[in-house]
Amino acid sequence: MAIRFILLVSRQGKIRLTKWFTSDWTAKEKAKAVREVCQTVLARRSKMCNVLEYKDYKVVYRRYASLYFIAGTDFDDNELLTLEIIHRYVEVLDKWFMNVCELDIIFNFQQAYTIMDELLIGGEIQESSKRSVINSLKRMEETEKAEMQSQLVI
Repeated sequence: MAIRFILLVSRQGKIRLTKWFTSDWTAKEKAKAVREVCQTVLARRSKMCNVLEYKDYKVVYRRYASLYFIAGTDFDDNELLTLEIIHRYVEVLDKWFMNVCELDIIFNFQQAYTIMDELLIGGEIQESSKRSVINSLKRMEETEKAEMQSQLVI
């Protein structure tokens, strides 16, 4: 199972977060893929299937409130597992931000990327436990605060 890319897109088509797990895309190809995938997903009705094909990839998406979480995977990957990974990411975001909303992603995008990095490495699931991810984030936050305090003392 290898996720190739993840996009978070608002209902209006604004890109809120992008993460590419492979380096075989040029910047121009990435921009074109984002534009085409977003247009395709946003144009679909809510009752339609959450899986579609894009070039050599399978695109799996899910809408939560005002955001679409879109993942591009290989054709032979399990789309239900991809939906579960998206859902796990949303659950951890929700727990970390205490009822996450689009503004949390906009103003705390570094934390959103950190949470994604704790869950996925190279497009593969690294940690499936929400508790482990949250505990790891708390330790990082405590270390960051301790470093800031030590810099203020000096």
